[in-house]
Amino acid sequence: MLKVGVTGGIGTGKSVASNRMAQLGAFVFDADTEAKEILRTNKNVQTDLIEEFGTDILNPDGTINEKKLAVTAFANEENQAVLNAIIHPYVFEAIDKKFDELEKQSKTSVFIVDAALIYESGLDQRIDYVIVVTAHYGVRMQRTIQRGRLDRREIQKRMDLQLPEESKIGMSDYVIDNNGTEEDLIKQVDDIYKALI
Repeated sequence: MLKVGVTGGIGTGKSVASNRMAQLGAFVFDADTEAKEILRTNKNVQTDLIEEFGTDILNPDGTINEKKLAVTAFANEENQAVLNAIIHPYVFEAIDKKFDELEKQSKTSVFIVDAALIYESGLDQRIDYVIVVTAHYGVRMQRTIQRGRLDRREIQKRMDLQLPEESKIGMSDYVIDNNGTEEDLIKQVDDIYKALI
């Protein structure tokens, strides 16, 4: 079973690409969703985050407020590195566990890890191929604003903390250009999927 990473900066459309892979028969592990689940349920992670970032990230009931944590974590590179150092080992462990489980069942030939920070986290060293989804700055900004969860300043901050697209493209095995229509994106995904299997 191949382990393939799908990555791309905010607003590039990596999740659309991963969803298409799932339709084609791949198993998709959503690393960002897994990280949020770990954050909500893992007491060690919660304790470490409070030790690092203080009680400002907490709700009145003592649970971690994801919005406040995001503001703190995306304030600068150092804070983001601290957050990642705490959460990524648990995410890696969850990826390995799911991969081993599926490999025993022989249900699929392609295991996709959908993750924003494949290169930044070092996850690229643990997978067979990396697919980078790219799009122009303006397209990415517009898409992310349309989702309505972040304002322009927050989006820019996250873009600034991610590895530049040129660097990701240079290190990747496959590149998907997502400046066109969703049909264009799907065709590129289909071609890559065929090449992989």
